[in-house]
Amino acid sequence: MLFLKLFRESFLFAYDALTQNKLRTLLSLLGVTIGIFTIIAVFSAVDTLRDNLQKSVNKLGNNSIYIQKWPWIFGNDYPWWKFIQRPVPNMNDYEELKKRSQTAAAVSFEIYIDSRKVKYKSNTVDGATLYAVSHEHSQVYNYEYQDGRYFTDMESRSGAPVTVIGYEIASHLFPAGDAMGKKIKIMGRYVTVIGVFKKEGDDMLGISADKEVLLPMNMVRNLIDIKAEKYQPQIVVKGKEGVAEAEVESELQGVMRSIRRIAPGKEDNFALNKSTLLSNQLDSLFGVLNKVGLFVGCFSILVGGFGIANIMFVSVKERTNIIGIQKSLGAKNYFILLQFLIEALALCLMGGIIGLMLVYLLSLLVGLTGFEVVIGMKNILIGVLGSLAIGVISGIVPALSAARLNPVDAIRSN
Repeated sequence: MLFLKLFRESFLFAYDALTQNKLRTLLSLLGVTIGIFTIIAVFSAVDTLRDNLQKSVNKLGNNSIYIQKWPWIFGNDYPWWKFIQRPVPNMNDYEELKKRSQTAAAVSFEIYIDSRKVKYKSNTVDGATLYAVSHEHSQVYNYEYQDGRYFTDMESRSGAPVTVIGYEIASHLFPAGDAMGKKIKIMGRYVTVIGVFKKEGDDMLGISADKEVLLPMNMVRNLIDIKAEKYQPQIVVKGKEGVAEAEVESELQGVMRSIRRIAPGKEDNFALNKSTLLSNQLDSLFGVLNKVGLFVGCFSILVGGFGIANIMFVSVKERTNIIGIQKSLGAKNYFILLQFLIEALALCLMGGIIGLMLVYLLSLLVGLTGFEVVIGMKNILIGVLGSLAIGVISGIVPALSAARLNPVDAIRSN
């Protein structure tokens, strides 16, 4: 109880000192506020960028492996002359993988045709992204439908003239929202709309189904050469539930080498790409950015801390006479120490809170543009605890010097 009483009195002394010197308090707050604002703003910007990029990467699917000609990540010794000689995945690879793989829940073959024009009567959409896919495509990707459905097995096998279109395509071609059952013209052919994807919106990597048009592979193979490299053929394999991604990858490597009859000791002539490759690259990149942000923020806080320490020394000098009177009346050293330490802590905590509020206001402004900003609890704790830490560090030396003053000499000072 005695300690709480002394703490309360120390806080009141500190509050009185802060309110009597408003300009000095404001200037002291400014340094800490800028420091906390800088470090939290940088961390929040990095977290926001990381979160939005990771959401894009997650759309590629967990436990999904892409068999392609080119790897997604290249090392320093980029042997392009080797990669360019590789064959592209083909239907034979796809069929054999379906037969031989024991760890795959689904195997899909797909090609990217191009950005093409899609028409319905007088309405036209330019730049629609056309994909021709095998029936298993819906098992590899998790689509949400606004209307309709995916291809039936019979439609996929027979190459029926049907299509599933993205939300943006549907909204432009059918403003009234009556896309289902309508015939649209794609690649010179009329196809019936049997499904519309739910709106996803754009992301940072441009991965979205809003402008996609899906067509059955067996329909498209009668119109174009699906073996051509310009269509970027790929095989997507989704692993079974409970089977580790590494196990799926290892089996696929062995099966693909067997299918393509690659001799032992020879290099693979295919790439096994997965979303974790991109996630690991993001972790490395943002690890560096976090370190840069921490350095910039700490430097800013350090400057603010020096400002607080300087102001505290001035405060001790101004109140030396009062300190002498307090000590002559029996005030203990820790009572004097608490006065100035609490004053420094209050200054820094106020600066930290103002800095956090500025970051929050900035996030609201950015949010008006439709870009989601992430201010996690971790960053809030960094702001609060960082403020308290700089308050202790910058206030302890002035507080100790005040606590050690001789009461007689302090009373005599002017």
